[in-house]
Amino acid sequence: MAPTQSTQAIGRARGLTSEEAARRLAVVGPNAVRTHRAQWLPVLVAQLRSPLLVLLAGAAAVSFFLGEQTDAVIIGVILVVSVGLGFTNEYRAARAAEALHSRIRHEAMVVRDGVPVRVDVVGLVPGDLVQLQRGQVVPADLLLLSTATLLCDEGILTGETAHVEKQAASDGAAQVAELDDPTRAWMGTVVVGGSGLGVVTATGGRTEFGRLALALGSRHGETEFQAGLRRFSGLLVIVAGALTTCVFVANMVLHRPLIDALLFSLAIAVGITPQLLPAIVSISLAVGSRTLARQRVLVKRLVCIEDLGDTEILMTDKTGTLTEGRMELMRSLGPDGAPSDEPVTIALPCTSAPASVLPVGEVTPADLDVLDAALWASPLARRPRSLVAPLRRVAVLPFDHDRQRASVVVEHPDGRRELWVKGAPEQVLAACGFVPPGTRDLLDAEFSAGGRVVAAARRVLGAGVGDELDVRQERDLDLVGFLVFSDPPKASARVALVRLRSLGIDVKLITGDNPLVAQRVCAELGLEVRAVATGAELRGLDDSALRDLVAGTTIFARVTPEDKQRIVRAQRASGFDVAFLGDGVNDASAIHAADIGISVDTATDVAKDAADIVLLEKDLGVLADGVVEGRRIFANTIKYVLMGTSSNFGNMFSAAIASAILPFLPMLPPQILLGNLLYDTSQLAIPGDTVDAEQLRRPSHWDLRLVRRWMVLFGPVSSAFDLGTFAVLLWVFHADAALFHAGWFVESLATQALVIFVIRTRRSPFYRSRPSVGLVVAVLAAVLGGVALPFTPLGPPLGFVPLPGSLLAVIVAMVAAYLVLVEVAKRRFFRLARSGLPDSRPRRRPPHERRVRRRAARFSSPHLDARGG
Repeated sequence: MAPTQSTQAIGRARGLTSEEAARRLAVVGPNAVRTHRAQWLPVLVAQLRSPLLVLLAGAAAVSFFLGEQTDAVIIGVILVVSVGLGFTNEYRAARAAEALHSRIRHEAMVVRDGVPVRVDVVGLVPGDLVQLQRGQVVPADLLLLSTATLLCDEGILTGETAHVEKQAASDGAAQVAELDDPTRAWMGTVVVGGSGLGVVTATGGRTEFGRLALALGSRHGETEFQAGLRRFSGLLVIVAGALTTCVFVANMVLHRPLIDALLFSLAIAVGITPQLLPAIVSISLAVGSRTLARQRVLVKRLVCIEDLGDTEILMTDKTGTLTEGRMELMRSLGPDGAPSDEPVTIALPCTSAPASVLPVGEVTPADLDVLDAALWASPLARRPRSLVAPLRRVAVLPFDHDRQRASVVVEHPDGRRELWVKGAPEQVLAACGFVPPGTRDLLDAEFSAGGRVVAAARRVLGAGVGDELDVRQERDLDLVGFLVFSDPPKASARVALVRLRSLGIDVKLITGDNPLVAQRVCAELGLEVRAVATGAELRGLDDSALRDLVAGTTIFARVTPEDKQRIVRAQRASGFDVAFLGDGVNDASAIHAADIGISVDTATDVAKDAADIVLLEKDLGVLADGVVEGRRIFANTIKYVLMGTSSNFGNMFSAAIASAILPFLPMLPPQILLGNLLYDTSQLAIPGDTVDAEQLRRPSHWDLRLVRRWMVLFGPVSSAFDLGTFAVLLWVFHADAALFHAGWFVESLATQALVIFVIRTRRSPFYRSRPSVGLVVAVLAAVLGGVALPFTPLGPPLGFVPLPGSLLAVIVAMVAAYLVLVEVAKRRFFRLARSGLPDSRPRRRPPHERRVRRRAARFSSPHLDARGG
């Protein structure tokens, strides 16, 4: 199709002035639907949502008015400090997410002051002139002033998969338009072909996309990590509910005061609930995000860091990842293999330059992709450039990944017109009327040598033919020859591949290049190739057969975007966590289909928008750092979970038993809450703890059965030592209520906190694994603070009395014995887990259960979210 242009484009060619754009931005606000500013009030409200905390605060208030002012004030202070800790740490995590989001940028080419400049999409305002290119996400609602074979994918708004052809608006275009208006380009849709120029008519929440996104809400899909946390929390709610009910009923049967029974029961529920689990997770993710940002990895959603650690299979493109991505034109050959300038001459006008750049001589390398830029910059193109300079491109049929060809109709100064075509050799040869003998042998030799080959062909057109161009005209071509480019393997890729293998990650290559080229690159990098498949082979397979083929295949070559998406889905259907790394518009659907979608900062907008993670450097080594960080975060989160389901659960269970048999409450509600607060405070250092190297070698997944077995084994161990402490306090030291409370408070806090040194590692004995200094200091400070508390002026108001030295010595001995027993039980527990006994291994769930990726819109990006600041 020939380019179309509205006369409005002439009058608006200079666009807005910078001053006018700034004034409009102040009036209409940023071009965004939502912001990523960290706001303290929602974080605080989230901390106060716990029904247990609300009930406990209410009961404390009632207690205050019934005369128990001291206990009520103490409970209130402890609750405020606990909420403050959670708020402080989660708000810091929110600030970290805000800072991270501010580094993910999208820009659009805008005409300001008569000059094309790149502007952050958040700064677009109504009246701006925006240039659209293939692979770009439309940054705002636009009225099109000129188009050149412009095609848009509007599936995000309409649900239709067909590409929509666009055209320039007439001078009297309506101000109100429907979604099917071909003269409009809508925010969030994708330019899949051609180019255009449009004026912004709406931004942010006033766009069609913005209204849809706001109506759907801001909730993201649940990741496997979040689903695991939710299931674990559900388990604890059931346990806490049953235990609390039993304790309350027992206390009422024993005719204890209602308020005392209620406060004690609620304190038990709070004690068994890992209140700081959200804060621990938030801190871990925030620390991880900052670490990854220093390693040039940006995470769009913090929870995706942990899912990155789950990666078992990485599917990646070749160019720029395994190779340097620096193309160089090595040879220009005729069909017989002899050197020839003619393929270069044919290929130059067929480049990826905007179709609106009609005079071929006006094309500049800045307009081009990597391959075409290498062509124009090559010394071999010096003479052909002068030959094509006088030519005019009459019509353009841009490259697409189905045809794998690009075509132009060129007009010579004397009026003659020809159809010139370049593209993948297989596709160009298929459109040729005759292929000389020996051509395919020549191609195989170049492919086997690792060269990237582009074919060139032509056909003479009749006079006046070619004002419009479609695929039906790409036929009966005359082969002109081949261009051979080099793209050497990346020096760092070999080391990165070895490291990924050591992390248990299988790397597979998905490329649009020839399979022989891909095999040569893999051989040079030491990547073992089990099997090779082409897109043509895949298209004849059903989903079941495709799963079988994908399982044993390393290289997928000459594939289309649809092929890539099918490959990713087939691999996930086999029960593996799949990451996909890509940077082109043809990669977006596969990025979106993967468990973890990865792109790079230099990628097309649509690829970055579909991705969960953006690399500032296209390097597999950087990606390996991200995988390690994700696994470290998961390992540290599990440490806190296992803590909460062992000594924490055991101590609260012991309190429940003791409350039914003792003549007084085994521990007062303020004492339970204070111990829980000291314990939780010590655990805030867990996110910065070190992780054993062996725990980073393989991905780990949530296994609720293992957590339940851990609770059943280690909870009673903790309870047994608590009951032993009760016996010593009652029968050896003849403790009254105050001494009993102080003695058990110190013992329970010590066992709760110190057991982290055993649980944090699977090594045995535990001292073979070195914890972080921060964790050691935090835990010891909490324990020593608890031991000292009965001896301070705060002891009497809390119901404590100083402990005799002999009792302290007995408690120390019992704590030491407890740690030894837990160490022995831990060794047996993990030995049984490794032996593969029934129910000891995590069962992999189907992909639709492992990862639910529902989104309010297909892509999330600064087109949807504005950055804070």
